Amino acid sequence: MVKSAKYLLIGSTEAYSGKSATILGVAHQLQAKGLDIAYGKPLGTHTNTNQPDATEEDVRFMMEVLNLPEPRVLPPLLFLDTETIQKRLQGEDSTNYHQSLKQYIQQRDGDLILLEGPGTLSEGSLFNLSLQEVAQTLEAPVLLVARFHSVLLVESLLSAKQYLGEYLLGVLINDIPTDQLSMVESTLRPFLEQQGIPVLGMWPRSQLLRSVSVRELVKQLHAEVLCRSDRLDLMVETLTIGAMNVSAALKYFRKRSNMAVVTGGDRTDIQMAALETSTHCLILTGHLPPPDFVLHRAEELEIPVLSVDLDTLSTVEIIDHAFGQVRLHEPIKVQCIQQMMNQHFDIERLISQLGLEPAVTA
Repeated sequence: MVKSAKYLLIGSTEAYSGKSATILGVAHQLQAKGLDIAYGKPLGTHTNTNQPDATEEDVRFMMEVLNLPEPRVLPPLLFLDTETIQKRLQGEDSTNYHQSLKQYIQQRDGDLILLEGPGTLSEGSLFNLSLQEVAQTLEAPVLLVARFHSVLLVESLLSAKQYLGEYLLGVLINDIPTDQLSMVESTLRPFLEQQGIPVLGMWPRSQLLRSVSVRELVKQLHAEVLCRSDRLDLMVETLTIGAMNVSAALKYFRKRSNMAVVTGGDRTDIQMAALETSTHCLILTGHLPPPDFVLHRAEELEIPVLSVDLDTLSTVEIIDHAFGQVRLHEPIKVQCIQQMMNQHFDIERLISQLGLEPAVTA
């Protein structure tokens, strides 16, 4: 007999707020308590032309990391891309997605189905698949993830409370700068609780979670790896452009850590300066090969050197985009998320709110 599954819908106030990380952390803790978890992502997106299969990769990644059998994973019901949107606007797609969503979720057993919601409160509205509409259709409580920018976050959360109403189960505030943590704890959290918005977690800012692997940069830039292809799992936390004179560059490089340094293929002085500081990746633009002594030194220091057939501006734009859409596909990030969840999220309160009965008690 199939058990009746409960749902938890994880949404966000803005894109790239940390939904996937939250799902990963919540799922891991619930599994540790013996609960049977399923995962689904009704609404996929194909907005990144550099990574057209990113959504499918994310679903596969979640399946592998959480060790979920195929019946416990629901692939996207609909992909938001230009062609799909145009068909809807032109009347070529008249699908009743409320009904499709109910069919999508049917016959799924388990103690809890974690559903990754749209990237914003309005995304999916054209197809009646906004966060609020999915919550209403499935009668699913919503855990809302919000990235901290300033204390004005309270306004967007109050607005979200009005929008989601009784479906808002609670919030997780993510990416809080260290110097703001005490204020959020002593001022923002009590205020939100008084307004009927449970704060289930507060994650401090993590440079590691905001970082990008060298492997990901190679992929995004379509770069040629000139040396140390065995070190592409190094994590890059900051981006630096080497366009100044070497003396100024050295002073600047020494203040940074775990950098990707972008400079011209002909700037051997900057290249050597970068290699002697906290550089995790040297990216040479203009498709100009560096001299052998640069590659030899990079080999010794185990620093990957990439060559791209792009100018500096285009290279920096792509890397900035990669930092803005960081993904979790590195084992070290998964470990970090699990630690953050253990330390900064009230899983017992969530379990109580959902009415779940864990098989394993602490």
